[in-house]
Amino acid sequence: MTPTPQGPPTIVSIAERAGVSIASVSRVLNGLSVRADTLRRVEDAVAELGYVPNAVARSLKGGRTRQLTFAMEDIGNPVYVTMVREIQAVTKAAGYRLLLHSTDGVVEDELAVVRSLSDRTSDGLILCPIRITDAYVRTLNAAAAPVVVIGSLPDGVPIDSVRADSVLGAAMAVQHLHMTGRRRIAFIGGPSDTVPGRNRMAGYRQGLADCALPYDETLVVSTDFATESGARAAEQLLAAAPDAIFCANDQLAVGAIRTLHTRSVRVPDDIAVVGMDDSTLAQAAWPPLTSVDLGSAERGRRAAELLLARLGHGTAPEPPQHTTAIPRLVVRSSTAPATEQENLRFA
Repeated sequence: MTPTPQGPPTIVSIAERAGVSIASVSRVLNGLSVRADTLRRVEDAVAELGYVPNAVARSLKGGRTRQLTFAMEDIGNPVYVTMVREIQAVTKAAGYRLLLHSTDGVVEDELAVVRSLSDRTSDGLILCPIRITDAYVRTLNAAAAPVVVIGSLPDGVPIDSVRADSVLGAAMAVQHLHMTGRRRIAFIGGPSDTVPGRNRMAGYRQGLADCALPYDETLVVSTDFATESGARAAEQLLAAAPDAIFCANDQLAVGAIRTLHTRSVRVPDDIAVVGMDDSTLAQAAWPPLTSVDLGSAERGRRAAELLLARLGHGTAPEPPQHTTAIPRLVVRSSTAPATEQENLRFA
């Protein structure tokens, strides 16, 4: 910004430099129609003075910042990268900037983002929580601007949400492994105090029951959702002699495969591996990873559309919407039976 002798540039100094009225400058800055020569003179003055509109001041006056926030646990997780792309495509087309905030899964940090909506620095929020408490629900209900949650909410919470059916998705993974001849199916799960951790464990147990397989604690490890954790968990599970490992996300699965390679365990001949999320990691893994697609792109797009509807872009549905993305199993080489390996090796 190039300061003027009186301080930072303002619409007054722009009007003086352009030789037009303050009202004309205001019309240009707010996107209203003016004569072509007036528009040119104001734009030239803005460029010369380095004027940058104050979004906060404009929001206090006009009620909108044209900014939206997306808060997620880990900005480096490929699932959230997919969501960001979809959310930004929708919101950018509607004239909004998208602000990103990584919470590290800290509940108080997530709640602080919700409370910050009262500062009017953002017109709305898309939030991906992994832990939901009573305090969380109270804070969501008191939000000063529209909020859409990507994830599961307790029944009766009047907040738009888009969830994945990870219980069904996990059961599908176990059933797939059973159909390929595996019987000692291990599970690397997420933290039990998180919504995805509980749901994916429930789906694993449901899948075992559907296949008439017993639940064996020696075949289960709960950890966090990181690649290194998957590697350590797979090392621990080898003592239980599994013939398959289902992982609660692709990051865990990639870590597990790394350990198996290090221990000269063939995937899938000796141990098959399934991930969850069908992120970019699934295709990049070797062998390519069978994974459950939980509709990350669909959930991001739908959440953005719901938020824009609440902000007046289209008709906002009533009552608040709770929609579910249907999981889909994407089969790749990491689970093929040994008899099918020659057919898949060069696929």
